[in-house]
Amino acid sequence: VNLVMGPVERGEVIPFRVYLDGRVADDVHGTDVDDSGGGTLTKQGTYQLIRQPGLISERRFEIEFLEAGPEAYCFTFG
Repeated sequence: VNLVMGPVERGEVIPFRVYLDGRVADDVHGTDVDDSGGGTLTKQGTYQLIRQPGLISERRFEIEFLEAGPEAYCFTFG
């Protein structure tokens, strides 16, 4: 799961956390998320949030922004 997003104001730093099926995405996190499911928006761009190995099945993804000020545009998969 990738998401094109970033802070509204240049120079802002906005922390976020990602969840998969209601749990912190620790074992399936993408390259822009740490082992605790957390990440930081620092610029406009595409962020890799989930990288699921093996067979793909239907899952529920959630993202929580821990401060105000993010813009999110487009999810991409693959």
